[in-house]
Amino acid sequence: MKSNRYKKKWEVLINPSWEEQVSREPLLAFSFVLSTRNNQLAIVADEILDNLDKGISKEFIDGQYVTKAGISIWLWTLGAYELVRTMCQAKACFTPECFERLQPLRKQLAKVRMPDAKMEKQGKHVPVGSNRSPWCEVVETKDLLIGDPDESYSVRKLIDEYFTTINSIKPSEIIAQHEESYN
Repeated sequence: MKSNRYKKKWEVLINPSWEEQVSREPLLAFSFVLSTRNNQLAIVADEILDNLDKGISKEFIDGQYVTKAGISIWLWTLGAYELVRTMCQAKACFTPECFERLQPLRKQLAKVRMPDAKMEKQGKHVPVGSNRSPWCEVVETKDLLIGDPDESYSVRKLIDEYFTTINSIKPSEIIAQHEESYN
């Protein structure tokens, strides 16, 4: 069980320069609040994965841990979607290469978010059955499947795709702050 997968452990910087801060945490160049929310998502993601590791085994499924993971992934997905949506709406703040990596992530998060948030299939005005489990346990991988039951998605894969994309952003790919996108 890894308890610190996505949460970053940083050494304390004494009186760091702006360049040192942004080098370590590039999203600061776009928005302090958004960068903080991303760090909060990392903490929650680690908790989700810890709960899956504790709650699912070949011998048993511990509903306490799986339920915590299920509740948390629902809220994590909403938060991750809103964070990426905000970045995509501020397209002019990022290089085209960076935006090209964000756009597929936004679409994937929307596809997973919609069945739980609106109880309908993403991009369609078609309901997702409400008489269903909000997730499905996968014992072999200690995972949950979320989203549309007809096109379910791995919690572990979604979290990893999110952080792989977000952590790939370099300071040089952020060309303006969030507020400037409104000008």
